[in-house]
Order: sequence, then structure tokens, then C-alpha cells
Amino acid sequence: MTSLRIHWCSPLDSGQHKACEKYDTGRLDFAGIVDFAQEAEALGIDSLLMGISYHMPDPLPMIGALVRETGSVKFILAYRPGLLHPTLFAQVVNTISWMADKRIALNIVAGISPDEQAFYGDFEEHDRRYARSCEFIDVLKRFWSGEQPLSHHGDFYRLKNAQLGLPYKDHERPRLYLSGGSAIARQVAISRSDCWLRYGDTPEGIAAASHDVLQAGCSVGIRMHVLARETRNEALAAVKGMMADPDQQHHEWVRQFVARCDSEAVKTSFRLAESASDDWLSPMLWSGAVPYRGGPALCVVGSYEDVANYLLEYKKVGVSEFIFSGWPTRDEMRRFCQHVLPRLRELEAALERQRESTR
Repeated sequence: MTSLRIHWCSPLDSGQHKACEKYDTGRLDFAGIVDFAQEAEALGIDSLLMGISYHMPDPLPMIGALVRETGSVKFILAYRPGLLHPTLFAQVVNTISWMADKRIALNIVAGISPDEQAFYGDFEEHDRRYARSCEFIDVLKRFWSGEQPLSHHGDFYRLKNAQLGLPYKDHERPRLYLSGGSAIARQVAISRSDCWLRYGDTPEGIAAASHDVLQAGCSVGIRMHVLARETRNEALAAVKGMMADPDQQHHEWVRQFVARCDSEAVKTSFRLAESASDDWLSPMLWSGAVPYRGGPALCVVGSYEDVANYLLEYKKVGVSEFIFSGWPTRDEMRRFCQHVLPRLRELEAALERQRESTR
């Protein structure tokens, strides 16, 4: 049985301290990001997600620099088809594969906001963005299979006798994640990716949504937050303190953004949060930060032991990897790796022994 893969989302610096404050933008603390990546590597984090949004630094040059500052941690590049032509994108990823000794994976994101897509001159509607993602991935895979010269005449891209002198290192290809919560996102994940990446839900909700994906042989990963303390009371106190004096102007900005977005993943997360009883979807899954931070902010909260046990429930329904964040995310990553992860590994080993005894 393969152990759960634990990834973390790289922040702009050491991470914001509260879940209810506005985004810290307008500057780049690259030294802080390097330090964060190096500590993540030392703690045994598998990969760092480098997100993409108009308010963040572009992840491509960030990864190109970070791979030279680290030695083993991998990087998951979130990127949207439509920003770069597949030939140039393959060339960039191939280059990083040599710089990083293949420590790069791709998270293909169709886009969550027509407003933001328009910032970059992209006016395709939701389902056509996923159709474009299919074509984008198909062309990339043809490059990575060694096909050249490569010609393609599709609905979104045209290439004629395209060639690249530098292949992906060892003639392999990066692991492909496909993000989204809609039916078409699941279909594209099944047909084109290695792992369907989605926002959180209860283990029961994840099991229902991911059944067809797992049956098709595609992995399932969850993007969510975690807050663990020695006792549950300490964790609840941390939640209360973190939500003190919320930024209501930011709350209103998020509300308006969500009202205009066309992402089923985002809308589902907000529907879950609205249906929660006093901000709790389950005794372990807290939704109180979603109105301030969106879909990824669904948060597993509890003692070290309880959080480890709850994460094991996701593994039992087929989840194989997580991309976590926290508040502040660096402190939470350190706490998770030192106190939750050892317990989780023990639980995984016990589960494997149990399964072997029944074979």
C-alpha cells in the first residue's frame, strides 16, 4: 500500500497569520519563499504547489529559481491553458525538468473566474475552457512521447511541423493533475490526467464524488487546510483567535467575486459552507474561513491524534494525496510534520497490516 503523499501550498512569504484578513499583495519576499521551501524539504514534504492568480507572482520563474535552491522537494506548477502555446509551454517544462532533475509536476487549471480570465485576454466559457485543456494536454503528451515533427490542427491550437530540441529529461513526462469540481472536470481528469485534484469535503462526500474517477484508475487528491494542536480545546481556541476582528471589506470582495465566478468547485465549497451547522460540516471539518478564503479553506481541525485519524478516513475512501495550507502556513506545516504525520504513518502501517491479515 502506497503512503499518502503530503504536499503543501507555497505562500508568498512565510504565510498569512489569519484566515479572515485580506490577501497580502504588492510585494515579493523571495528570500522568505526560499527559506520556506528549504524547510519544507527538510520536513519531508513531497511537493510544493505553486499557485497561479493575478494577485500572485508568476509561478514559472519562481520554480525556475527555487529548483536551484533545493535538492529533493518537488514542485507542482499550476497553469492555465490559454496563457502559453503548448509548444512553448512544453519547451519551458522540459527545460525545468533538466534544471530540477524532473522535480516538476503540472496542475492544469481551466480557470475559475471569467473576470480574471479576461485580464489575460481569454473569453472562453467554462466548458470550452475544459475542451481547450484536453487539446492542450493532448499536444503536450505528443511532444513528450517523442513525436516530431508535430503538426496539429484543432479547435484551439494549430502547429505545423513543430520540433523541440530538448526533450523532457530521460524522455519521460511530468505527473499531471487536473483541477475542478464539475462533471466535465471529472471527465477530463479521467481521460487526460494522473490525479483529479479537488477541494475538500467530508470523507463521505469525497467517496461519493470520486467513485467513477477511482474506478477509471485515476488518483484523487484534496486541496484543503489543516489546524492541529495537542488537544482539541487548544485547536478550537486557535480557530477562535484566528477569526477575531475579521476584515469585512475583504469578506464582501470575496462574496462579489464568487457571485461572478463560473467554477463549480468554488460554488460547491460555498454551498457546503452555507449548509454547515455553526461552521462545522462534521466534528472535524470546519468551514468558517471559506467566506474569506474560498474553496481551499475547508479545514480539518482537532488534536494531533484526531487529525491523523480523520485523514486516514480519506485514505480509506481512495484519496492518495493532500495539498495542505495553514494559518500561518509555515507554523502549521512544521506542527503537522512533527506531530501529525508520524501518527498518520503509524495508522497507515496498522491499516496495511490489517488488510494483509484478511487476504
